[in-house]
Amino acid sequence: MPAALSQKDLASLLTLLSDDSKPIEAVGALFHRTFAKADHFRIATAICLLIQDRVMSLSQRFFAFYILFDLYKAEAPGTNPFLPVFIDQVNKERLEDCERHFLLHLVCYPPKDLPKKSPRDLISEHDPSSAPPQPDLAAMQRDYLNKMGATGGFLHTGICPVLLDPDTSAGVDAGGKDAEGVEALTEDEFSMIGFEPSIVRPMPPMLDAADDEVLWLVPESELEVMWDHSMGADASQGQEVRELMSKAFKGPLQALQQQQLLALLDSDPKVVYQSGLTPRRLADLVDNNPAVAIETLLRLMSSSHITEYLQMLVNMPMSLHSMEVVNRLTSAVDLPTEFVHLYISNCISSCENIKDKYMQNRLVRLVCVFLQSLVRNKIINVEVHKDLLIEVQAFCIAFAHIREAASLFRLLKTLD
Repeated sequence: MPAALSQKDLASLLTLLSDDSKPIEAVGALFHRTFAKADHFRIATAICLLIQDRVMSLSQRFFAFYILFDLYKAEAPGTNPFLPVFIDQVNKERLEDCERHFLLHLVCYPPKDLPKKSPRDLISEHDPSSAPPQPDLAAMQRDYLNKMGATGGFLHTGICPVLLDPDTSAGVDAGGKDAEGVEALTEDEFSMIGFEPSIVRPMPPMLDAADDEVLWLVPESELEVMWDHSMGADASQGQEVRELMSKAFKGPLQALQQQQLLALLDSDPKVVYQSGLTPRRLADLVDNNPAVAIETLLRLMSSSHITEYLQMLVNMPMSLHSMEVVNRLTSAVDLPTEFVHLYISNCISSCENIKDKYMQNRLVRLVCVFLQSLVRNKIINVEVHKDLLIEVQAFCIAFAHIREAASLFRLLKTLD
């Protein structure tokens, strides 16, 4: 716990409480100006300790109690964190009547003219016969505990770290002029740390497991360390692949660069996962470097994201490079039938929607040659998939004036 009061703070506090001729409210206002608001609770906690150990004079206690009251007078009634200190002091037997009456006024809210008086006036003008009404202190204590919570039991049994000399304590309490006994408490720092008893509990005995209880399994076999042999490996190869792949996204690679990239992909099957290729960048790679795209996709066939790459390949605009990639993939691996059929349908749709006749005829020739290759290599089985056969035949009839379309139509007829 941090120190509650430094020697400098204590000197300032004692100076503030020294003049018993000042009005109480003036000293309260001076307290707010002397100490920062962030330090108010820390200073007030130290004041409580000084009050409880009776190391202040009677006049100083008047000031001290009013400061504790003034800090929280704007809060809801019964929520002052120092209310238990007020109640505890009121119940003490060794208490001056003027001090007890002053505390009762603070607990029940003081008359308006009370803060304007000085401690000297309160002591000299005290009339024992004009005692304020006694509130139900026990009920106030219960309400406070219900709102704020009780202090732990071990804290109540703790020993305060400040042990006072009986002679010095009596002298300070009675005279109040000599503050050397109080200042001696903080030659280093005034601390609120106490000595509370520690919790000592015996170790609970081990209980026998019941028949229906799950037993704690203790494996007897020794565990072996599994080494990651890739740790500490040379990462320059992956960096080189990323740099070449980044260039491949932006434009065609030189022949030497393409050979170097393909050699790196062949040397390590897992380096493709460090290349920086994503489904979004696949279209750029196919348009600029179809050979690299083919080799990369072949190595990604075992990846869990291969469906995303194929979906991107189907949805990209039809071109000679995309058909080259699909043709090579279908020859090398077994692609999903749905993917091949969808790609063919998109190619046919693209040809039908082109307005430029020259470009349309050129693409129709490319598609027809592509489809003839798929049919001859038995990549697609038009005999089984009648819907696809009808769609392709309709395409051939629509472009029957093109030689490649007529050749494809004749090829399909030979399969009927």
